[in-house]
Amino acid sequence: MVSLICTLQSHRDDVNCCAFSGSLLATCSADKSICVYSTRDFSELPFSPLSGHGYGVHCCCFSACGQYLASCSTDATTVVWSMDTGEIEAVLEHPGRSPVWVCAFSPDSSYLVSGGSDGTIALWYFTSRTLRRTGAVTDTSIVACSFTPSGQLFITGSTYGDLRLWDLNMNHLHAEKNAHDLGVSCCQFAPQIMKGPDGCVQFRLASCGQDSLLKIWIVSLLSAAGIKMQLAHSLTRQSAPVLSCAYSADGQMLVSGSVDKTVTVYQANQGILLYTLNQHDGEYVTACAFSPTAPLIATGSMDKTVNIWRVEDGSGAQGGFLTAAFSPNTQCRKSSGHSRLMVSEWSEEDVLAWLREEGLEAVIDMFKSNNIDGEELLSLTKETLSSELHIDSLGLRSKVMKKIEELKMAPVSNCTPDEYLCPITCEIMKDPVIAADGYSYEREAIESWINRKSCTSPMTNLPLQTTLLTPNRTLKMAILRWTTCQ
Repeated sequence: MVSLICTLQSHRDDVNCCAFSGSLLATCSADKSICVYSTRDFSELPFSPLSGHGYGVHCCCFSACGQYLASCSTDATTVVWSMDTGEIEAVLEHPGRSPVWVCAFSPDSSYLVSGGSDGTIALWYFTSRTLRRTGAVTDTSIVACSFTPSGQLFITGSTYGDLRLWDLNMNHLHAEKNAHDLGVSCCQFAPQIMKGPDGCVQFRLASCGQDSLLKIWIVSLLSAAGIKMQLAHSLTRQSAPVLSCAYSADGQMLVSGSVDKTVTVYQANQGILLYTLNQHDGEYVTACAFSPTAPLIATGSMDKTVNIWRVEDGSGAQGGFLTAAFSPNTQCRKSSGHSRLMVSEWSEEDVLAWLREEGLEAVIDMFKSNNIDGEELLSLTKETLSSELHIDSLGLRSKVMKKIEELKMAPVSNCTPDEYLCPITCEIMKDPVIAADGYSYEREAIESWINRKSCTSPMTNLPLQTTLLTPNRTLKMAILRWTTCQ
């Protein structure tokens, strides 16, 4: 379920954008200010609101570490703020001095891109705060932009309705013309890097626009044929222009806000509607964002407020989000409780249940009297079966050992959903985290890998842009729910 936990009322005009870091929430408004809150209790920080823009602020975004906040405005500047002091670190003047509608950091914060009302695009070196490249799309305004999770490409959306993909040298790689009739309003890449059927790298992209549609695209990087964008879903649950959209940190959920005054939450991969929220006093919903570290959504509106929502496991009109996002493989038979755990975690009762399933009732009494649990089961040998469990039959000992060896070769049930298994250990994850390559790993395993492998991805063998690990809370809750259900 999704529940409203608080409403922030610091702004005096329309809220245009919301952005989370690991511990902060920033909101910007047509009232020329940016408000910054602690996500611990949503109290406003002592240096908030930030005042430095001469006109309304259209967009704000945090650097990867959360140390800096960038904001852009009709005053033709992108301002960089320190989140330690609230002071201005830099003022980046947009080429051509046109109003700046949108800005976005690359995943590792090496670059900052901004888009103007005259169609100009500025790509900045963030560390030096200097301009790297400029580009332009004629006869339109740039109102949306997002970097791929690899940080090597970015996409822009315009009021003309096109989505255009660029590299860091401002080479124009692909144009999806008329992606949205009457104009794009927002776009965002999902945080994960995917692998296509032919081994190509793929990204998932959400875009929304004045045509009242929220679209999900698959962007494929083809070695020979360049870039391919394929429409995966066109979502029509909102009845007026869709103004904003955002992915959750694990890429499993997608939220959007609309002129029809609603907020919708979807299961992202299948485009299944999970919730429709109506709490913004009959005004347009202009902004939305997911927290990267907690199950929270922020939505901003023309009613001058920001609503904070908590996403919890449970059932709504369309079913609970965990059920939709992480349902076990329906083709598998229903597994007993022990097969949903790693063998080393089996209790004594789990071991006895396994013996019954394998037709080894003849040894149940021996195992029971010796209190054999999963960890001890894996350590058994033919010698200990004879000397400690007193199984005299050589044939029976051999049969037991054969079954134990099969367990060791298949440490988890074939019914275990692949997304619950760590790609490194191939075991069910207890503390899943998302790495910079977009994949989820067991925390201990990926930390050990990073320390040994010089920051390369276990899945792609490419360098990780950052060693920052984001807790995958949605996946953790799903695994917990799956392992405990009977």
